[in-house]
Amino acid sequence: MAETPASVMTRADEAFDCLQTAIVKGELAPGEKIGEVELCARFNLTRGPLREALGRLESRGLLVRRPHAGVSVVSVSVAELLELYRIREVMEGLAARQAAERMTDEEISALQSTLDSHERLIEQAQGQAYYQAEGDYDFHHRIATGSRNTKLAQMLLGDLYYMVRMYRYRLSTSAGRPHMALGEHRRIVEAIAQRDGELAEFLMKRHINAARRNIEKKIEEGLLSF
Repeated sequence: MAETPASVMTRADEAFDCLQTAIVKGELAPGEKIGEVELCARFNLTRGPLREALGRLESRGLLVRRPHAGVSVVSVSVAELLELYRIREVMEGLAARQAAERMTDEEISALQSTLDSHERLIEQAQGQAYYQAEGDYDFHHRIATGSRNTKLAQMLLGDLYYMVRMYRYRLSTSAGRPHMALGEHRRIVEAIAQRDGELAEFLMKRHINAARRNIEKKIEEGLLSF
């Protein structure tokens, strides 16, 4: 007897997933004004599921609705983005330290397997991109939940998480950056597996600091605009 799936994606779920991925990958750019008719045609969506998806994206802080201006993709200034990365550096460093203390061996093994799947995706992209789906497929999401620090996870996985994902993907397309980031992820997991919280925190902070410096370099070279 065939098993019934635990959850079945509705049309609204599919529309939400489609649009969120488009925002994260920059197909719908930060600050871009969007309209329902255009989105329906562009992504082959129908009006009802689209409207529900837009509401969910707005609640996640990925869309902004302004009076007399309509709906647009959220955007941040250079200064705001760099501030977000400084905040991440501290908070995710703490999450990595506590993950080393609190994650189970099974969770760590699963995280290592996730990185193996990420490596295959990078190879499929010929080393040009490092896209991580949200939730358990996302390295940073796993570390935050693995910290067992409810308040910290709530802060890291709220609006901050979804906004940063937009820019993480854009920055992961730098030459050589996908393999470099994966290597940094593996070293963090090794420290967690060794239950070395101090090292895990140091490596995570250095990892995010490197990402922030990558942003600054791209801006200086004119390769990243806001």
